[in-house]
Amino acid sequence: MKIFVSRDAAARSVGADAVATAIADQARAAGIDLTLVRTGSRGMLWLEPLVEVETASGRVAYGPVQAADVASLFAAGFVAGAAHPLGHGLTEQMPWMARQQRLSFARVGVIDPLSLDDYRAHGGCAGLARARTLSADALLQQIVDSGLRGRGGAGFPAGIKWRTVAHAPGPRKYIVCNADEGDSGTFADRMLIEGDPYALIEGMLIAGLAVGASRGVVYLRSEYPQAIATLRSALARARHDGLLGGEFDIDLRIGAGAYICGEETSLLESVEGRRGQVRAKPPLPAHRGLFGRPTVVNNVLTLAAVPWILQHGAQAYADFGMGRSRGSMPVQLAGNIRHGGLFECAFGMTLRELVEDIGGGTLSGRPLRAVQVGGPLGAYFPDSLLDTPLDYEAMAAAGGLLGHAGIVVFDDTVDLAKQARFAFEFCALESCGKCTPCRIGSTRGAETLDKVIKGIEPERHIELVRDLCMVMTDASLCALGGLTPIPVLSALEHFREDFGPRAAI
Repeated sequence: MKIFVSRDAAARSVGADAVATAIADQARAAGIDLTLVRTGSRGMLWLEPLVEVETASGRVAYGPVQAADVASLFAAGFVAGAAHPLGHGLTEQMPWMARQQRLSFARVGVIDPLSLDDYRAHGGCAGLARARTLSADALLQQIVDSGLRGRGGAGFPAGIKWRTVAHAPGPRKYIVCNADEGDSGTFADRMLIEGDPYALIEGMLIAGLAVGASRGVVYLRSEYPQAIATLRSALARARHDGLLGGEFDIDLRIGAGAYICGEETSLLESVEGRRGQVRAKPPLPAHRGLFGRPTVVNNVLTLAAVPWILQHGAQAYADFGMGRSRGSMPVQLAGNIRHGGLFECAFGMTLRELVEDIGGGTLSGRPLRAVQVGGPLGAYFPDSLLDTPLDYEAMAAAGGLLGHAGIVVFDDTVDLAKQARFAFEFCALESCGKCTPCRIGSTRGAETLDKVIKGIEPERHIELVRDLCMVMTDASLCALGGLTPIPVLSALEHFREDFGPRAAI
């Protein structure tokens, strides 16, 4: 008999450890022999702590469970999947799960994250085994043909980046995983590392085979202590197993929380032991990256998608999605939303479907007013743009960016003038200070919007804000300064009524 309780940080924050302890104690007292497995999260965060029971028909879900509920669960016979007020039936048949296309997150919430045997029993290492039968060129072609793009930032084709590194001369090459997940409303990297760390390790191993790299580095933010502990343990077990440590090994580096270190060149500076500041490009990291060597820099979701592609084939992956956006995207629903969590789907589902249908609308019950997509540098979308599909090109055409697919929902109490000001303030606080447009432009932007919000010559100062945005977009050294105008200008375009006298009331 197996019972599954999430060990994900989100679940633990609402009492999952106490629930697991209570289940173990209750079973011992009742003389019930069971195996308690601590898994990752299924992504239904509003139901955490979620408890699942293995039955002949599949896993049955109960949640949100508190330690005080455990006695009544046992009394109702939940160890056999019996009905209970907290019961939701078979997990895979729950609407949230049934509508997903779980490729990268297929094992998250299902397996023991630190068990290599469990990982392999659920398809793990099959992609690596196939990769080892292919030449480097054939392996690269699989990634190109899959249509996989970077699952953050600009969405650059992963296969093209890998091929550039593979063809670059140099005695040593690196695979660097950017796990510095700093965007607001994003948590997919953390959930995958905590729930299926070997998928990331396998993806990096395959990347190393493709480009001829012998060393990998995972740059993980210090604010994720649970993920750090899980990955550190997974790396040690992978070395003991022989998966790592021979032709390829991975180092874990911990970042200190600077948002700018999510930018690839600042990240490389930090890994090398220097202050996280943006490098001028060219040269690109693919030519001169970590320690001056050719380097692949991809984020967690990009690398974690690679094993599935090799296991099932490039065409199988490309069959998901639309246009130039192929495969699936783990979407993170956050903010003022009834059903927040992680929902993996093929590209093409609209923002409205995700927010209103899947997410259940606002938690407050008030009318939805704005949705921000892509983190603090993403656009604010009004209701009129919610039918935009989740697609790199469609999002760009609507004046936004997909980024890491974090979606933050706001109801009608939000003040978009203050949100626009926050974008400038955030940029000013997180700027590395290397370029003037970002360092000074963001500070002047916040000061100018303060005057707009107070009703001081709003029209004149709004025009000044637009000028500042143009300079930041065109002259900033990296995307922090270059993209900060997106939330500001989208707020001005779609929520103009919030700027000026209304904001002063």
